[in-house]
Amino acid sequence: MVPESHEASILLFSYGTLQDKAVQLANFGRELTGRPDAMTGYVQHWVDITDPEVLKTSGKAKHPIVFASYDPKDEVPGMVFEISQKELQAADSYEVSDYKRVSVLLKSGVHAWVYIKA
Repeated sequence: MVPESHEASILLFSYGTLQDKAVQLANFGRELTGRPDAMTGYVQHWVDITDPEVLKTSGKAKHPIVFASYDPKDEVPGMVFEISQKELQAADSYEVSDYKRVSVLLKSGVHAWVYIKA
């Protein structure tokens, strides 16, 4: 079966607001479907959001943020979404400067992009 789009799909892992329907509609113009997964060796904290557009889109003044703990017992649950290159660029624009995008190996064994503490 040939996918509708000829564009290769990109895996994006979200542990935070990119899982919210309103955030997905605002950034991607559609609701994403995903599957549960987790990041191992990371811990989650919170960051204060001051960007007015991000505040308006998410409705939240604090967003979760993760950073490496290097302890394999630490785990951050979330969802893996298949998105396009254009949608990845939209996600890059949505994330504030507290975050940077990196590729991680998820618990399931797949590599995905994720936003972690910059």
